Parts: sequence; structure tokens; C-alpha cells
Amino acid sequence: MLFQLDSLLAINTYRMNITEIKILQTLIAVVLLFLLRILIIKLIDRTVTKSLLQKTRGKIIKKLFQIILVSITLIFILTVWGVNQSELFVFMASVLTVIGIALFAQWSHLSNITSGIIIFFNHSVKLDDTVSIIDKDYEVEGRVSDIGLFFVKLKTKEGEEVSLPNNIFLQKMIKKRNI
Repeated sequence: MLFQLDSLLAINTYRMNITEIKILQTLIAVVLLFLLRILIIKLIDRTVTKSLLQKTRGKIIKKLFQIILVSITLIFILTVWGVNQSELFVFMASVLTVIGIALFAQWSHLSNITSGIIIFFNHSVKLDDTVSIIDKDYEVEGRVSDIGLFFVKLKTKEGEEVSLPNNIFLQKMIKKRNI
């Protein structure tokens, strides 16, 4: 009985201190972040490959998931290291307020982001469509090569790349060519 007690004490003599536990939790969170990121990217790529989702939408969804995963991981890590949640909330609210004021000051950026979301979810124009943008001064015709958060890019027949802000793209009359 005494021998068993000594061996049990020898096994339990090394206990992790709080800092080592926090480091271990942080490492586990970072590893989980990378594993989830790889898993989500493969899932989105597989969905895009099966043509259930456009390439551009797949890229935007990947970026959105990466931002969400990194945010959740950072909040978890900050909580592990003892940052008070109310202080974290005040900090995040302050950052979002500054971003909101900056976007409000740059109204065109906010307009482009909103237009990009509308184009993403609700517009009939898709990647690789050939379109004509009709304006009273000029007409631009080209193939839609990219639909981003701020710009829609067209490739003309001459090989030039034309970038249109999303809000302008949404406001102009667009003629879609069926090929």
C-alpha cells in the first residue's frame, strides 16, 4: 500500500502551472483555427467545383468565414488570458464605432460594399457573362471577370480590363448577352 502511494505521488509531482495551461489552450485554439479553416475551404471549393456556387461567391464566402473564425479564436484566446469580457466588449464596440464613422465619412465605400452585397445575392449578372453597360456618354462591353466587394471587373474584346464601382454597376442599365 505504501509503495502504491509513493508511485502515485511520483506521477503527480509535476503539475502544470496556470501559464502553461493557458499556453496549451492557446495552441489548441490556433491548431483548431487552422484545421477548421482548411476544412471549410475544402468544403467551399468542393461546392464551387460541383457548380453549385459561383467562383466569386466562393471567394467571398471563404474570406467571410476566415474573418469569423479568426475573430472567434481571438476572443477565445483573449478570454483564456484573462481579458475581462466587458472590457473586450467595450474595445470591440469602440473599434466598430471608429470603422462605422470612417465608412460614413467615406460614403462611397459604404455604398460600394452595400451594392456588392446586393450584386452578390440578387443580380442576374454572373461571372463570365458578357454584358454591355449602357450610359448616355459611352457604352462598355466585356466579359465579367471578377465581382468583388468594391468593384466589378470587365475584360473587353481588346483585352483591356475595365473596373466599375459596384454602386455604378448597380445603377446603370446592363444588357446581358446570351452566348
